[in-house]
Amino acid sequence: MWNEVISENKVQVEALRKTGPDIELTILMPCLNEARTLPACIAKAHGFLNSSGIRGEVLVADNGSSDGSQTLAAACGARVVSVPVRGYGAALIAGIAAAKGRYVVMGDADESYDFGALESFVAELRLGSQLVMGNRFRGAILPGAMPPLHRYLGNPVLSFVGRLFFKSPIGDFHCGLRGFERQAILQLGLCCEGMEFASEMVVKASLSHLRIAEVPTTLSPDGRDRPPHLRTWRDGWRHLRFLLLFTPRWLFLYPGAALALLGLAQLVLAHFHADGWGRWPVGIHTQLLASAGMVLGYQTMLFAMGAVLARHCAHLNTIHPRDRWALYVASGSLLPAGGGIATLAGLALCASLTWQWGSSGFGALDPEAAMRQIIPGVALLLMGTQSVLASIFFAALRSAFDSRRPAATGQTSGS
Repeated sequence: MWNEVISENKVQVEALRKTGPDIELTILMPCLNEARTLPACIAKAHGFLNSSGIRGEVLVADNGSSDGSQTLAAACGARVVSVPVRGYGAALIAGIAAAKGRYVVMGDADESYDFGALESFVAELRLGSQLVMGNRFRGAILPGAMPPLHRYLGNPVLSFVGRLFFKSPIGDFHCGLRGFERQAILQLGLCCEGMEFASEMVVKASLSHLRIAEVPTTLSPDGRDRPPHLRTWRDGWRHLRFLLLFTPRWLFLYPGAALALLGLAQLVLAHFHADGWGRWPVGIHTQLLASAGMVLGYQTMLFAMGAVLARHCAHLNTIHPRDRWALYVASGSLLPAGGGIATLAGLALCASLTWQWGSSGFGALDPEAAMRQIIPGVALLLMGTQSVLASIFFAALRSAFDSRRPAATGQTSGS
């Protein structure tokens, strides 16, 4: 159903483009039961277009309002597109597809942003910026406009994580007032239907090296007489989850590598200092925990590779340069070759202990000496077999991707 809605909107837009005048700016408002505040927002948007002499339109992407917002928006002079798929992101994706302007400025229809003061957004877009973000912390946050939890914890923390993970210059990741070049954003393939759409746009724009700017923005208390659609903990978690899943290096690779290296270091230390190394524990119990940590860390690194490849295959897009390591390892012989060597080494250690046991008439062995040999042997055996199996699974993913790519390319070229 979602693809049908987008396709229908694209057809309507192309028809309008052929018959109507060029439009520079679309002011886009997602809407779900905003009858109380929608007229004022539309009036300010029309006022801005008239006073600035910009050829533009006001577009309302209605997400299934039951309070008459659709009729009210049309009566106020806005164009309305109905979006049956629920969600903040779903409404905006459909709205961006239906927009007729070269540029789009989007913002909530609850009077928290002033649609009559968009001069700085348009100026930056005309100067060549492809995404212009409002920054409420550089502008103003009026009393009662943002809960303290959002202002001092949620937004700063999530914005910091976004800057750290994706090298983004954005200081306010979740400002709802933002402008962009429509074609540049369409090429990002945005697909998140919920509130995390706000993060997805900034993340993909940063990874695609779009020209990004920020302008100070004022956030006012909204004019709703009901609770906001945003749910603090649920939507905060969805934003954080998206940021983590979109950067498997930070979620899986780096923690896994650290754990595996720590486990390996402890095993090496226990091997060369069997009689003790100061007060540092080097006994078989510590060795067992170290081997478990090494195996778990290595498995987590394999998860990182699988996450990159799965996302690549699911979206039929190019792997980001910082994640190309996953493609190189998965498509080469390093993983199966290394896995085979580790498996043989583990089997050799286990077989050697078995031979020693047989040589003693299958009697009692020295527990300390036996465990120091069997623990690394089992660890190598597990990591080796994991490598071989992972290489087979990754090859299956690549094969599935290659089989889909020609069809997807054909569809794209023919549209």
